[in-house]
Amino acid sequence: MLILERFEENIAVIENGEEHIKTDRIRLPENAKEGDILIEINGRYEIDSIQTQKRREEILKLQDSLWG
Repeated sequence: MLILERFEENIAVIENGEEHIKTDRIRLPENAKEGDILIEINGRYEIDSIQTQKRREEILKLQDSLWG
C-alpha cells in the first residue's frame, strides 16, 4: 500500500511498507495530501479515494476506541 507520508518542499515522501520512496511532487495530483492512499499509473501517482476514505474511517474508529 502506498501512503503519502509527507512533503519536503518539492519532494513527496511515500511509504510503501518499510520502504520510503521520494519523488517529485509534480508526479502527484495537486490536491494530494498527507495520509492519502496512492496508486501508480504510468509513472504518475493518483489518489485512491475509496481506500483513502476507508483508511481514514478505520483511524477514526481506532481513536474513538482509545479515547471514547
